[in-house]
Amino acid sequence: MHILALVPGGIGNQILFFPTLETLKQAYPDAAVDVITDPSTVSIYRIYPQVRRAIPFDFSDRNSLADWSNLLGVIREQEYEIVISTQSGWDIGLLLWLSGIPTRVGYAQGGNLFLSTAVTEPTSGYQAERYHVLTQGLGLNVPCPSPRLRIPRKDLEWAEVEQKFLGAKDNGYVLLYPQDGADLYPVQNWQIVVQKLQERQPDLPILVVQTTTGREVVAQLTQGGISCGAVFPEQIGQLAALIAGATLLICPEGDMLQLAMAVQTSTLALLGRSKPEQVLPPREGLTSLQSATGKLADITPQQILDAIFEKR
Repeated sequence: MHILALVPGGIGNQILFFPTLETLKQAYPDAAVDVITDPSTVSIYRIYPQVRRAIPFDFSDRNSLADWSNLLGVIREQEYEIVISTQSGWDIGLLLWLSGIPTRVGYAQGGNLFLSTAVTEPTSGYQAERYHVLTQGLGLNVPCPSPRLRIPRKDLEWAEVEQKFLGAKDNGYVLLYPQDGADLYPVQNWQIVVQKLQERQPDLPILVVQTTTGREVVAQLTQGGISCGAVFPEQIGQLAALIAGATLLICPEGDMLQLAMAVQTSTLALLGRSKPEQVLPPREGLTSLQSATGKLADITPQQILDAIFEKR
């Protein structure tokens, strides 16, 4: 049996779709499952064994008729029996109908006339559960599991070497992931958080993931005489291993927050506009701070410090 899933969006969206994939594999253990996703997110499926193949397609691009025809050809070659789509619209519905796949499940919105089963999309709640509702279109009425990711051994070994080199192997470490993008947590605020953390717990190593913003954070901390380690994961599996090994991850909302959820790391999530119940599962070891204004910059360093030491 062959199953196809259409899951546009970033790495965070893919991780939030993991519970749906897990339910599919439990219901159809011998099925080969493929995913069509954005090119930038294909890497997450290289370390997710539930999926046989990730097919890149840029859903947000101005795709020509030739682009859609090529995608249709790729789909028809495999002769899938089931397809599930998290994206609605007449164009997606028409694509799936033309594919000849007999069982086509999606949300009951635009294009649902082309679906064999249309499911009502929830308008609120945890995004993983909103995706998981699609399995009801296959008659699977089971609880939504939590997103989970098993990290490959080679990535765990890489992280252990990095931790040992940075003096973080035995005592654990706090990992900071300064997110890149439009809504950033200010570098000067990160500096205050790290300085106060080191004053309270001088023996606890602090590591910073080297995003573009992360490099600026490390540069300013170093100039201010504050000690921290810089880590340079080149692959998403290496980043997952670093997150999994952390005593605490401090991370703004985004893709890497969802990666932390999948590897079950104790996390302090900094949220701007997203509501905690939308992006975070209910579980222990998880704390969130939401900006009252919707801007990350308005979460104060003192709020972060209070949340850290309350957790500890």
